[in-house]
Amino acid sequence: MDVIDFDLSAAEFWALPMAEREEAFRKLRALDRPAFFEEMEISFAPRGPGYHALVRHADILEASRRPDLFCSGDGGATNIPDMPAEFTEYFGSMINMDDPRHARLRRIVSRAFTPRMIKRFEADVDAAAARIVDELVAKGPGCDFVTEVAARLPLKIICDMMGIPEEHYRYVFDRSNIILGGFDPEYTDLDNVAANLLNAGLELQQLVQDLAAHRAEHPGDDLITALTTANLDGEQLTLQELGSFFILLVVAGNETTRNAISHGLLLLTRNPGQRALLLDDLGGRLPGAVEEIVRLAAPVNFMRRKVTRDCEMNGNPYRAGEKVVLFYWAANRDEAVFADPHRFDITRSPNPHVGFGGPGPHFCLGAHLARREITVMFRELLTRLPGIESGRPDRLHSSFINGIKHMECAF
Repeated sequence: MDVIDFDLSAAEFWALPMAEREEAFRKLRALDRPAFFEEMEISFAPRGPGYHALVRHADILEASRRPDLFCSGDGGATNIPDMPAEFTEYFGSMINMDDPRHARLRRIVSRAFTPRMIKRFEADVDAAAARIVDELVAKGPGCDFVTEVAARLPLKIICDMMGIPEEHYRYVFDRSNIILGGFDPEYTDLDNVAANLLNAGLELQQLVQDLAAHRAEHPGDDLITALTTANLDGEQLTLQELGSFFILLVVAGNETTRNAISHGLLLLTRNPGQRALLLDDLGGRLPGAVEEIVRLAAPVNFMRRKVTRDCEMNGNPYRAGEKVVLFYWAANRDEAVFADPHRFDITRSPNPHVGFGGPGPHFCLGAHLARREITVMFRELLTRLPGIESGRPDRLHSSFINGIKHMECAF
C-alpha cells in the first residue's frame, strides 16, 4: 500500500520537482477512494472543512457531467477556500456560477466564440504569429521564449477581440500575472496577496468599463461593443458582468494558451523522436500534437466543486456541503485511460484528455480558439525554425496553474 506522506494543500508541494508530483498523484489514483485533505489556512478567507481530491479520469468526467450534484457557484470554482464576497465582484464570472445565472451569461457571450466567429480572426492569428517569429529571429537565440513568443500571441488576440488598444497590452499582461501568480514572489507580495489580487481585478475591470463607456458613444467592430449592445431575449451584460468576463478572458484565454505553447516547446525538445515525426508530416500530425501537448501540459491544474446533496459517485459516498477538487492534470495521466501516460505521443488516439475541462456546462468556451492559436504558433515556428529548442523551465509556484514563467530558447 502506498503511503500518502504529502499534502496537496501545502504550498511546498507545488514547488516539488515534476517527477515527485507525478509520483504523488499516481499514489492517489491507486487508492480505493479519493483521499481527503485539510484546507490551507490563508489570511483573507475562512478555513474550510477540507476536500476530496478527485484524481481519476472517471471521477472527473462524472462530476463534470453532474452540475446538479457538484456545483460551481457556492464559494467559487477557481479556489479551494470559499472566497469573501468582495472577490466575486471581480472574479465572479460564469466559471464560478451555476444555472440559471451561468446559462444566461454563457448564452450571451458564446456567440462571440462560435467557429464562424473564430474564423473571422484566423487571418489575424496567422499574421500575429508570423510577426512574433519575425521578431524572434531578429533578436536571435537566448531570449525568453515565454515572454517573447508564447505569451504574446494569446494576449494580442484576446485584446484585439475585445478592442483593447495595443498600448494597454503590457498593463493587461502584468495584472493577469498577479491574478494567477499563486504564491510566486515574482508576481505578488506574499504578505499582501488579497490586496494585490483585488487591486489587479479592480484595474482590469476599470479598464474595460472605461472602454465600454467610450464604445457606447463610438461603437466599433469588437467584442466590447458587441457585448455591451448584445440583447438576447431582452438580456444584456451589466458593466460589472462585462468586467468580470474580461478578467476571465485574459486570465483563462491568455495564461492557459501561453502555458500550453511553452510546455509544447519543452516537450518537443525533450522528445526529439516525436519532433522528427511531426516535422515529417507537419500538416497531418500537428492536430494530434496539439491535443497531446494540451493533455500533458494541463495548464489549469484543478477546479473545485461543492456537493449539493448526499450522493454516491463511482461507488464512493459524498455528503451535502463537502468539497471535491477536480485535478485535471492528474486525470490526464490516468493509467486506466492512457497507455504509458507519461509518454509524449503525438499519434495518441483516442486522446480523451480533460485539458479544457470535463464535459458539461463548464467545458472551456475558448477551446476552439486555443487550439487554433497553438496550431498556428507551432506551424510558424517549426516551418521557419525547425530546430528550435527550449532551455530549462522556470516554473510558476502555483497550485492552480501549471505554468512556466521563463524559459530560454535556442535555434
